[in-house]
Amino acid sequence: MSVTRSAVTGVGSFLPEQIVTNADLADIVDTSDEWIQERTGIKQRHKARDDQPTSDLALEAAKKALIDAGRTAADVDLIIVATTTPDMTFPAVASIVQRKLGAPVGIAFDVQAVCSGFVYALSVADGFVARGLSKCALVIGAEEMTRLMDWTDRTTCVLFGDGAGAVVLEPREGQGSAADQGMLGFALRADGTKTDLLYVDGGPASTGTVGHLRMAGNQVFRHAVVNIAEGITAACEAAGIQVSDVDWFVPHQANQRIIKGVGDRLGLDEDKVVSTVAMHANTSAASIPLALDAAIKDGRIKKGDMVLLEAMGGGLTWGACAIRL
Repeated sequence: MSVTRSAVTGVGSFLPEQIVTNADLADIVDTSDEWIQERTGIKQRHKARDDQPTSDLALEAAKKALIDAGRTAADVDLIIVATTTPDMTFPAVASIVQRKLGAPVGIAFDVQAVCSGFVYALSVADGFVARGLSKCALVIGAEEMTRLMDWTDRTTCVLFGDGAGAVVLEPREGQGSAADQGMLGFALRADGTKTDLLYVDGGPASTGTVGHLRMAGNQVFRHAVVNIAEGITAACEAAGIQVSDVDWFVPHQANQRIIKGVGDRLGLDEDKVVSTVAMHANTSAASIPLALDAAIKDGRIKKGDMVLLEAMGGGLTWGACAIRL
């Protein structure tokens, strides 16, 4: 039976020029390179300029993804941006990217699921592409998490960075099996009773301010390992595969301890896990496409590989996706 799937045909990423090392942070808050690396695996992060909004990062990643796919802005009919740090309350970052990119009139909107945003956005785009409503979709994860930091809180300000990653999705015909190229299975979850574990203490309808990120780190860690493992198992079942069939695991880059904990729980070979957290830190919705692009560009991930994506973020939200590239 022939089925239409949404396939990744191009990938791109962008990181701001400024690099903030652990030593730099030790100059402004009570921390050290040793303390940060031991607890998180992070060595550095990138920070956007004051005059460099999230849409600028998203734009650069989108341009690279289109080049990689052999497409131009004129081909794009759908733009979805996963972000929790938009340029403005509205319009959507996706609309701003559409204008800056010079894409024609089409569909453009943002998805807000914090660190899980990219997986959520992929599932939404899949619904458009696989059903013939989009022929060339841009799905972008773009964040400037440093805008949300309380630089006196060493438990959070050391964890986050800025960046953007993008993929181009296009329809591909398959036979309805796990051998098909494209999106094979998703699992998306949310538990609103856990909103107090990871949140920003501001907003237009509450304080009228941007606010700062707050997190109960130990509790988030505990929920992350258990919930992510369940989501991954569900996504693999939806795709008709086993975890052992996965060639590469590209997790949300939150913390090296979480990445290892999930891998160990699922019995994943450490050599199959893509980790960029040391160089990027936690870039929220941008972390998966940044890591995916890095592993494709350095030759680890190749066409035809089975790739598993997963993330967990504020909400609490979490999700996983199985893709054959």
